[in-house]
Amino acid sequence: MIELRNVTVTAGQFSLQQISFQVNQGDYGVLMGQTGRGKTTILESICGLRNVTSGEILIRNQDVTDWSPGDREIGYVPQDLALFPTLSVQAHLEFALRLRKRRTNDIAQRVSELSNMLGIDHLLQRSIVGLSGGERQRVALGRALSFEPSVLLLDEPFSALDESTRSEMHVLLRAVTESTGVTTLHVTHSNEEADALANRRFVLHDGVVSEAAQAV
Repeated sequence: MIELRNVTVTAGQFSLQQISFQVNQGDYGVLMGQTGRGKTTILESICGLRNVTSGEILIRNQDVTDWSPGDREIGYVPQDLALFPTLSVQAHLEFALRLRKRRTNDIAQRVSELSNMLGIDHLLQRSIVGLSGGERQRVALGRALSFEPSVLLLDEPFSALDESTRSEMHVLLRAVTESTGVTTLHVTHSNEEADALANRRFVLHDGVVSEAAQAV
């Protein structure tokens, strides 16, 4: 569960005031709105990458407003993916697990599970350099899910992909989120993407987040 209660956040001359909304446990929420209005700022605030001026951020009914990013146990895929060119695919999937000092056998088992689920087991020894856009998206998603977070945040993850690859990723992401039960908040400009993935749709307009009715 993700809940924002009257959250105010300021970034330079830009600010969002009194933002409130909730994504229930296991839901797939999509957040839409015009460019430059604060959607990424909201995701960064939930992650703990941007401090809030006032209000509360709750994850699984726990107030995490003052927690460090690592303690929030949130999986995050930023728009640029933030993959490391010097690391292999396997090293990306291991990254968060090694930070958390998981046992070697547990890391190996989790990497095997993820790579099979995401269809990238044949890429484990490859460098990120030279992978296709869809392959890179799968690696970024695997890294975000590696430590089994309760919340997954996605910032326009498919905007640079061609139509065919986007459709493929929609199918994969829906299958992965349904099988893991992870609560998801996904920023996109695409109505097609929202239709394919979301069971909750939110719109940021004039600094207010409101829930939009789902198409029947």
